[in-house]
Amino acid sequence: MVAASLVGTTVEWYDFFLYGSAAALVFNKLYFPAEDPLVGTMLAFITYAVGFVARPLGGLVFGHFGDRLGRKKLLVLSLIVMGGSTFLIGLVPTYQTMGVLAPLLLTLLRLVQGFAIGGEWGGAVLIVSEHGSARHRGFWASWPQAGVPLGNLLGTAVLAVLAAVQTDEAFLAWGWRIAFLLSGVLVLIGLWVRLAVAESPLFVEAARKAAEAGSERPPIVEVLRRYRREVVIAMGARFVENVVYYVLTSFILTYIAVHLDLPRGLALNASLIAAVVHFISIPLWGALSDRVGRRPVYLLGAIGTGLWAFVFFTMLDTRSFLVITLATSIGLVLHGAMYGPQAAYFAELFGTRVRYSGASIGYQLASIVAGSLAPIIATALLSAFGSAWPISVYVALCAVITVVAVVISPETRRRDLAADHAL
Repeated sequence: MVAASLVGTTVEWYDFFLYGSAAALVFNKLYFPAEDPLVGTMLAFITYAVGFVARPLGGLVFGHFGDRLGRKKLLVLSLIVMGGSTFLIGLVPTYQTMGVLAPLLLTLLRLVQGFAIGGEWGGAVLIVSEHGSARHRGFWASWPQAGVPLGNLLGTAVLAVLAAVQTDEAFLAWGWRIAFLLSGVLVLIGLWVRLAVAESPLFVEAARKAAEAGSERPPIVEVLRRYRREVVIAMGARFVENVVYYVLTSFILTYIAVHLDLPRGLALNASLIAAVVHFISIPLWGALSDRVGRRPVYLLGAIGTGLWAFVFFTMLDTRSFLVITLATSIGLVLHGAMYGPQAAYFAELFGTRVRYSGASIGYQLASIVAGSLAPIIATALLSAFGSAWPISVYVALCAVITVVAVVISPETRRRDLAADHAL
């Protein structure tokens, strides 16, 4: 069960993050040429952000059917849609070949990616949460979360290898496309594992009771009627987690390669090592939340990342590979303190018959104003001020939003997922 969610989530986030890395390193040159490198990068990051805009719609559609038809069917569908769109991105001609149609096609496929990933997260974490016991729910539910850095690790590793074995000219001309075309193979592996997953027993029981009771409202209606506060809490809790992650994994490539004018390989290799550290830390934080509660661990991560933002860029400015790697690794460990408990935390906020919809909506709505804009805002601040100090202030302000949301939320660690706490 855990392995199936982890493998599928890894494949989907490989696809999603691959675009972010390519936006910083390739798309700004091939699809959005501009005299100022930072302007081209900002245009590429805007199409990157489009994927986040589609995520709430994906969460809404997949959440509705996931609450009605089951978690498993929608997990399989999201993997197929995500993999197909990523494969096609690897075939899109450049601006020089097709003109304005090229970035339009790229944007359309990014929308499809966002729609699919919007439905993926809720199903992956819920099918694990609803199978496990309450005592170790934080630990087991954190493993699909660990698929995110693993997917990022895989995407960064592929790009790093391609960049290392090719000249810059070859990488820009065709080498980067290999990473996207590889998605087709990864999707087949993910499907093979995910099709063997059993449906959530909590969902099966809740569906049986709903059928006996007769007609019921659509899940989204129930979420908006009975879980408005929980949706707002989830959005606020997700805010700095989402912002700081994309600053640490996507914007860092622009900062190092463009602002510091260091080799692209240095940024990729530092991100690669930090992603390994991040992957290891997430289940450990999830396990700690089973012992001390979701809120204390989450608050540690939110406050820690808000403060670390002021140290992070100072360490990057040393231009030392070891210091850059250390700075990114520590930042991602602090991020893991939020991301590890998050799956169990959000699942425990909602009842079974609306859990897929409620958790997905809260999670994905925040991504529009948080993660999608983070690289754009960071790049704009860097371009306007020529300094990373305003970016650190931006991250710290986002941390305040998350701290407030977590402080006003209930502790959910001991909640029974079979019960509906909104009733």
